[in-house]
Amino acid sequence: MAAEIKANSPLTLPVLPLDDEVVLPGMVVPLDLSDSEVRAAVEAAQAAARPSGNKPKVLLVPRVDGTYAATGVLGTVEQVGRLSDGDPGALIRGVGRVRIGAGTTGPGAALWVEGTVVEETVPDPLPGAVTELVKEYKALATDWLKKRGAWQVVDRVQQIDGISQLADNSGYSPFLTTAQKLELLETSDPVARLKLATEQLREHLAEQDVAESIAKDVQEGVDKQQREFLLRRQLDAVRKELRELNGESEGDESDDYRARVEAADLPEKVREAALKEVEKLERANDQSPEGSWIRTWLDTVLELPWNEHTEDAYDIRGAKAVLDAEHAGLQDVKERITEYLAVRKRRADRGLGVVGGRRGGAVLALVGPPGVGKTSLGESVAHAMGRKFVRVALGGVRDEAEIRGHRRTYVGALPGRIVRAIKEAGSMNPVVLLDEIDKVGSDFRGDPAAALLEVLDPAQNHTFRDHYLEVELDLSDVVFLATANVLEAIPEALLDRMELVRLDGYTEDEKVVIARDHLVPRQLERAGLETGEVTLDDSALRKLAGEYTREAGVRNLERAVARLLRKVAAQHELGDRELPFTVTHEELRGLIGRPHHVPESAQDPAERRTAVPGVATGLAVTGAGGDVLFVEASLADPETGASGLTLTGQLGDVMKESAQIALSFLRSHGAELELPVADLKDRGVHIHFPAGAVPKDGPSAGVTMTTALASLLSGRQVRTDVAMTGEVSLTGRVLPIGGVKQKLLAAHRAGITTVVIPKRNEADLDDVPAEILEKLEVHPVTDVRQVLELALSAAEIPVTAAA
Repeated sequence: MAAEIKANSPLTLPVLPLDDEVVLPGMVVPLDLSDSEVRAAVEAAQAAARPSGNKPKVLLVPRVDGTYAATGVLGTVEQVGRLSDGDPGALIRGVGRVRIGAGTTGPGAALWVEGTVVEETVPDPLPGAVTELVKEYKALATDWLKKRGAWQVVDRVQQIDGISQLADNSGYSPFLTTAQKLELLETSDPVARLKLATEQLREHLAEQDVAESIAKDVQEGVDKQQREFLLRRQLDAVRKELRELNGESEGDESDDYRARVEAADLPEKVREAALKEVEKLERANDQSPEGSWIRTWLDTVLELPWNEHTEDAYDIRGAKAVLDAEHAGLQDVKERITEYLAVRKRRADRGLGVVGGRRGGAVLALVGPPGVGKTSLGESVAHAMGRKFVRVALGGVRDEAEIRGHRRTYVGALPGRIVRAIKEAGSMNPVVLLDEIDKVGSDFRGDPAAALLEVLDPAQNHTFRDHYLEVELDLSDVVFLATANVLEAIPEALLDRMELVRLDGYTEDEKVVIARDHLVPRQLERAGLETGEVTLDDSALRKLAGEYTREAGVRNLERAVARLLRKVAAQHELGDRELPFTVTHEELRGLIGRPHHVPESAQDPAERRTAVPGVATGLAVTGAGGDVLFVEASLADPETGASGLTLTGQLGDVMKESAQIALSFLRSHGAELELPVADLKDRGVHIHFPAGAVPKDGPSAGVTMTTALASLLSGRQVRTDVAMTGEVSLTGRVLPIGGVKQKLLAAHRAGITTVVIPKRNEADLDDVPAEILEKLEVHPVTDVRQVLELALSAAEIPVTAAA
């Protein structure tokens, strides 16, 4: 049949369209005559071939998405009959490529076109590269056919010698797409077509290898899981038989989490979350890390006291007696706890225990210097209320997860400190002491203070959600006590959620009572002494508190007592002292050395700091409580040529501005005050605050600096027994300041008898203990002129000598 076709010869043929199919030369394909277009083309070919007696010829043209290809295949109708399914069909053989031209007319209902037979040039003899290509294609085809088990086809492929026929044989490959077969059809060069067929076959074999490898791995994994499942079922059966043989129960309840969850007294939402996790655990593999995480989470949830509450002790008088017995002073805190218990009692009596899902918890912030008993007060509050006590140390915490917990996806995840405190307490209404809340820091791991906002907000903490638990935890019945040394270090938003209670320190009388009733008995036991063997009378305790320790709290006082008792115990063991022994104030120096803090009033008048003009005594508040602050002023010698204002003592910006204000006031009102203000223009002024290594800031030293400069210019000394505090304005007004109670306590400790404060701070005197006010002469003033009248002595010393 190939002999009947001449290259480049024109042909007129009926078109037989192939939808999304491609037939290559050399292929024999059956076509269904049920399709009207196929039947019309075959009938038209038969009608045209009857006069000549040749086989009917059709043009097989691929039609993709309604578009005919530019190249078709000349096909001969070999046989017309019925297909294997009984439908009418025709067997057509592809003969050669035909380039399709213009349409024309012909018999029948088919579409007729003109075409030109495509010429194919095969080099003879074949180059070596083409020969290698033929060998490669046959090897790849043989490999693919063997994998499919088509051994009978292998020999037929090996017997094909023509390059064109070998390349067109790819038309039988089921893995080729229509686009790939169409590319083979439109490639007229036999060598290029064989290269394309080889490349397509190579890519398919590579994909098949990858797919087989994946399928093998999947099958191995499935087989392993099936084998593991079978072995575990066998192991369970063996264990069951052993339990029955030994007469043991069906299983240990501690391993049956579902039974434990259903038996536990959990809130409804928590129970639902726990049962979901149990279902995950039952589906999880025993070797999976997720199973370990779920077990740890379930253990944590089951150990939390979801519905455990201790009964509050509503004996108000008894609670007050407990607080008074364990702590001297601190009336503000005691009154607040007493009020809280009284309100709780009345709410419980009237059935108002829970309102809107919230209980009546409390959030108090105890702010004061170290050693005043903030931490120990938490235990006393829990004791008075009959609640459990838990302490949470926040000093140095920088990770937000310490408060809210870690996500369960992290290795070693734990709940936050709040949840752990509830778990440790064993009840949902303990007293939780958040110690050193002002020492909380922040870094790239978050801000723990921000995480505490929800914990300490009474409007939110009944639905607190820990990152680890991911279920709501009711903290509304917890009494939170937060302790801090410095109020300014607490974030404003966090401070707004707490009720502030200040602990400004103890008076000397309160220190004596605390030492006698609490510190001495505790240190006697630690020193191995029995009660009565060593006694400290009140005079010795008073001298220890006033001259050996000068602090707002009693921590150093306790150390001094411990040192004293250790000394006595050592002397007794060495045989140098008989017991019992009473320590009086005269014997303190011989036992523990000289006093460290001698009041200014007890010093020789010539040795006092204010013995020369230009030195004044001020009052300040530090992190350790109130303290006295000396201000020294001097004028430079006119011959040095120095001018302006010099400030030393590591001062902040506010304090530097106060010095400028004081100097400006004296310059503008010097004539009125009868001061030689000309010296301020011609000579440099130097103001110094001793203890230069300690940073200082704030406006309350304004009147002190004004008084020191006025003393320097007038030559009048500042009275030794006078201390002052207050902000000064350019007009000489004395403005209010803070920390009045702590400053007056510091003045009393330092032996000061007269204190000058702003008039607008007079209301703060209500917070100062009555015994302190009795020993101090407090002068509320409104103008700096009143301060100078009170503070400056009558005697004058020449300014040059003072400078």
